[in-house]
Amino acid sequence: MTYRAPVRDLVFALRTVGHSDLLARAFPDLDEDTVQAVLEAAGAFAENELAPLNRRGDAQGARYENGGVIAAPGFAEAYGHFVEQGWNSLSADPAHGGQGLSKALELAVSEMVQAANMAFGLCPMLTQAAIEALAQHGTERQKRLVLPKLVSGEWTGAMNLTESQAGSDLAALTTRADPDGTGGYRLTGEKIFITWGDHDVADNICHLVLARTPDAPPGVKGISLFLATKRLVGDDGALGAANRLRAGSIEHKLGIHGSPTCVMLFEGAQAELVGELGQGLAHMFVMMNAARLQVGVQGAAIAERAFQQALAFSQERRQGRAAWSSEYPAAIYDHPDVRRTLMLMKAKTEAARAICLATGVLADLARLAPTEDERAQAKARQELLTPIAKGWSTEVGVEVASLGVQVHGGMGFIEETGAAQHYRDARIAPIYEGTNGIQAIDLVGRKLRAADGAAMAGLCAEMALTAGRLGESPDLAGVGVRLAAGVAALERATAWLLANGGAASLAGATPYLKLAGDVVGGWMLGRQALATAGSDDPWLASKRALARVYAAQVLAQAPGLAEGVMDGEADLVATTAAQLAP
Repeated sequence: MTYRAPVRDLVFALRTVGHSDLLARAFPDLDEDTVQAVLEAAGAFAENELAPLNRRGDAQGARYENGGVIAAPGFAEAYGHFVEQGWNSLSADPAHGGQGLSKALELAVSEMVQAANMAFGLCPMLTQAAIEALAQHGTERQKRLVLPKLVSGEWTGAMNLTESQAGSDLAALTTRADPDGTGGYRLTGEKIFITWGDHDVADNICHLVLARTPDAPPGVKGISLFLATKRLVGDDGALGAANRLRAGSIEHKLGIHGSPTCVMLFEGAQAELVGELGQGLAHMFVMMNAARLQVGVQGAAIAERAFQQALAFSQERRQGRAAWSSEYPAAIYDHPDVRRTLMLMKAKTEAARAICLATGVLADLARLAPTEDERAQAKARQELLTPIAKGWSTEVGVEVASLGVQVHGGMGFIEETGAAQHYRDARIAPIYEGTNGIQAIDLVGRKLRAADGAAMAGLCAEMALTAGRLGESPDLAGVGVRLAAGVAALERATAWLLANGGAASLAGATPYLKLAGDVVGGWMLGRQALATAGSDDPWLASKRALARVYAAQVLAQAPGLAEGVMDGEADLVATTAAQLAP
């Protein structure tokens, strides 16, 4: 099944996620016609060049030969066209060669790239994250010689964090950065799970690497951030000899076979310090947070791809008698449970998309809103929503892809239909860039507690106002009632978490992230439904139907989720592994 770029849905989502007046002031030349034109062009590229490579990339994958990585067939040519058309530079600063457009627009383009070919999309995704890290913390040399090449896409970026003994505990890193006596460093160590750490699609790869200097203290305070390029870069920007770093192997994975996941070996590689010594984790978090939002977009993207395939199959596959007609055999779309499943898939996909795009809008406003107070408020809400965007949206991606297999029935379990690939590809997103359990801990341990919960309190107050507006619309009153109950449940759980720290709050972190995502997603769909008021357009009418289905199937569960958050950790503490063992 081919991929169709959901341009109409994306334009509608951008218009309804909020703050459109402030965004219009920040980007006066970016009117809806321009947004439409950009998305149509990006959608055409995704449909025509990237989607046809998706199945081939899964079947053949990247390969490791003679100490290096060769990209999946067709990927290098497609990447060249991606760069030539300027898709890598949308939101980057014009001072570094970027187009200076909206981050939210970049995320909308990214969704189509990721949906068409998630394995391909990981390469520019990590380059975007490297751009943000160097733009904030890079030296003048790095900004002059490296950053423009990353912005253009001529070079790609890679993030080197974890090691085999460390996992997510970055305090356990051992990669060493020894001063070379000339102001630079030599990196020695091994990094694992490095996405697109080596390849042949670009002339150079810029590795951002966490490492320790010889005199660094233990723990995270001893970590610094370094830049090491695959080929050395001269002071004139010319590429020199190969650096002393290489891929030792690539992993054999459940999915995203077209994306090489490398073990990277640093064998005295020349490197430059990025930012300040001892501040590596803080500097790397710029890259990580950018990647986390992009991974949330991946969740929405793979959900969209899986939904499209399931919807098409449901109209082609004929089986049984229809519930609403006498046709036999009927398209399975006309069986109530299949249609309910498809509408729930669509509703959750649109909710995830809206959460991610709203977070992108807030990132724009945190930089460009006209007043300091507006910028601070946008920043606080952006930080609150980022773990929700990453964690909740990627769970939606897995759930929708799984439901897509279910709609296909037995055919979904057969690789030739393609439904299984979406499920396999989706499964990595809740794991990388900080597992979703870590996202939940970040949400309840840091983001929620900032300013005594002010950001969540403000968000809940705004969502309650929307619930009230929904209640005034006869066909959306039920959505308003369930959204109000969801907001109340979220407020109860929030108050409990703020009053109960430590292990008790950690035990409730994951159900809290799900609760927050469910409620915020319902709010987003409620906003979209309200935006259709007075229209008899059938497509817009579907937005109201999706809000009602989501309210009945998802928001109705919010009070129970809140109880799960507040249930405490007593049984978790009291139960030993021996008790659980067979």
